[in-house]
Amino acid sequence: MGLLKDIYNTSFYKELASCLHTAVPGFNKARFLRDVDVPALYDMELKARMRHTTQVLHAHLSQDYPTALQQISALLVELRRRKFGEYALVFMFLPDYIECYGLQHYGPSVKALEEVTQFISCEFAVRPFLLQYGDKMLKQMERWSKHKSPHVRRLSSEGARPRLPWAIAVPMLKKDPALVLPILENLKQDPDPSVRKSVANNLNDISKEHPALVLDVAVRWKGLGPETDAIIKHGCRTMLKRGDAAIFSHYALDSSFLGFSAFKIHTKTVQSGDYLEFSFTVKNNDAVLQKVRLEYAIYYRMQRDQFTRKVFKISERDMLPGESQNIRRRQSFKPITTRRYYEGSHQVAVILNGTEQTPGNFVLRLT
Repeated sequence: MGLLKDIYNTSFYKELASCLHTAVPGFNKARFLRDVDVPALYDMELKARMRHTTQVLHAHLSQDYPTALQQISALLVELRRRKFGEYALVFMFLPDYIECYGLQHYGPSVKALEEVTQFISCEFAVRPFLLQYGDKMLKQMERWSKHKSPHVRRLSSEGARPRLPWAIAVPMLKKDPALVLPILENLKQDPDPSVRKSVANNLNDISKEHPALVLDVAVRWKGLGPETDAIIKHGCRTMLKRGDAAIFSHYALDSSFLGFSAFKIHTKTVQSGDYLEFSFTVKNNDAVLQKVRLEYAIYYRMQRDQFTRKVFKISERDMLPGESQNIRRRQSFKPITTRRYYEGSHQVAVILNGTEQTPGNFVLRLT
């Protein structure tokens, strides 16, 4: 399997050049290929390759920005005609073009973002416009939330996330996320699952600094329909993992009637690359059915004898009166790029409806 950055390669550029030659009168295909497919490209990482493609494209399109946007629009028609690359990551240089060269051309750029996002998402490109135009851009995104295209509606939510991963920060969204609520209100019963997922992720972003605001949304939206209930639940996932008492109360997740026993760590010493195994029993001691959310926390050892806590969900289900459930779980310690392991003592703790039980110890050995 190749590296992601290798989506920018000679074969791609030849097809792109062919499309541009057809779509843009007078486009010099040979010169474009000479300028874009250069040896230095292959020493670049993904984002640098994207920006290089953006800059070369700019040099070969009209230097009049609105005219260049018309040429890009014609390119999209040709790409769709050939069924080449729609929603493919490699075309992220198209939103990047608007971001790099269109910030001082608000009207044409807004129209271009609306068009291009229906081919490749413009969620990153919209962020500089939010920074520069503030409320004006937010009002435009609110209008987009009523657009006939689900891709444009998704842009209105995804582009306005307070903590959009890998995107530039927009301080006003983090400081006052209530600004985004009119957009989310318009989308809370959207028929498209990708839009609803974006709404949930937006709420989850908000919950990290403003949990009370998200709780208020959860209360107001409760019972509007199964899709909206699912948005709320997914949007509250960080609050649930943190054991936020208010959200557990909202979902009637009460730990006082639950019994916890037979907790056992089966692998007291875990070798790097292997699994931690543990088991326990949970029982509904109440006389009525109880909803039970089962999770566990791993306390990973860090440098200087510090620990970081990460919560993993096991299940969420109803338990009958007097019902017991025996749980056995495995947690991988295979090397991954997003986490560095440190040798020594670690802990694991079971969480019942937000209440953490007494943790157990195990040792990780690096091989």
